[in-house]
Amino acid sequence: MGLGPDLNERLARARADLRMGVPVGLRGAAGNVLVASAETVGAARLRALMALGPLDLALTGRRAATLKARPYDGDVARVVVPEDARLSWVQELADPADDLANPMKGPLKTRREGSAALHRLALDLCKGARLLPAALVVPVAEGFAEAAGLGVIDADAAAPLLAALPELGHVVSARVPLRATETARLHVWRPADGSDEHYAIEVGRPDRAAPVLARLHSACFTGDLLGSLKCDCGPQLNAALMQMGQEGAGVLLYLQQEGRGIGLANKMRAYALQDQGFDTVEANHRLGFEDDERDFRLGAQILRKMGFAAVRLMTNNPAKVRMMETSGVQVAERVPLKVGETEFNARYLAVKAAKSGHLL
Repeated sequence: MGLGPDLNERLARARADLRMGVPVGLRGAAGNVLVASAETVGAARLRALMALGPLDLALTGRRAATLKARPYDGDVARVVVPEDARLSWVQELADPADDLANPMKGPLKTRREGSAALHRLALDLCKGARLLPAALVVPVAEGFAEAAGLGVIDADAAAPLLAALPELGHVVSARVPLRATETARLHVWRPADGSDEHYAIEVGRPDRAAPVLARLHSACFTGDLLGSLKCDCGPQLNAALMQMGQEGAGVLLYLQQEGRGIGLANKMRAYALQDQGFDTVEANHRLGFEDDERDFRLGAQILRKMGFAAVRLMTNNPAKVRMMETSGVQVAERVPLKVGETEFNARYLAVKAAKSGHLL
């Protein structure tokens, strides 16, 4: 390997560029395109993209359903951007914040012919960058992106890589006495794709030959750090550590998958939609996301690398149990974790039970 970036590193650069409003080139069997995030693109770059040719706004099927735009490709809608479109029009289609105030955004024409493969990859990159899943896509000649000094991704090679689980490497561990237990060690795990680090809190010295008391906890800045009453995350985190401390052994995986995997900014957008009357799932769909975008295979990989083959899993979520089992970690027991209900999160918990199958 030379000094140049490999594909994983190019993808990490592409996500960073999109966050800054810089277009990225995609090339593959479906052609060559430039891609920009609808959330971060500026007015000048939008005009430059429109000057290149027919411009599409790629949206997920979920967001398209809200906008009554036909997603001819099922999970992706390719909305044709009018020649006189302004940045505000693009942003209103991407962000549902003002949907109720301005419900009439159509009629929207969506593209039917050709392949949506590059549009789909563009949406995956936006999601990976923790941006709204809405991407501007315009076809260009081969070599155009390179000549413009833009990063270029081999789409055909990148697609399976984006779907694969990134390899996690152990960085460091150290003793960190906690209120719940003085015998805790914090392990830092770093993904090879440059995405967020994940953490494992090991309590005591768990027997690797027996099922370990374990919890897969998704990061929640508002609940874990601020004590938010809109969710039950903080109480679940503290209760799990307390039980592990009382038993003298356990492992809590702290996974950086804020807001069910959509990131803190999008989670706050979902909260704002909940204030308008939508429930958790409805808010995610209006933003263009699925009910839950998390990948619990990360937790299974960490457990296996730490030497655990079986767990007593502290969860109310059957999906976590299924994911552990299919990822090679036996769930010997599901340990309920029912704490933290308040008047502010009662509807949130009810929706988790009714629509996401949580055992509450």
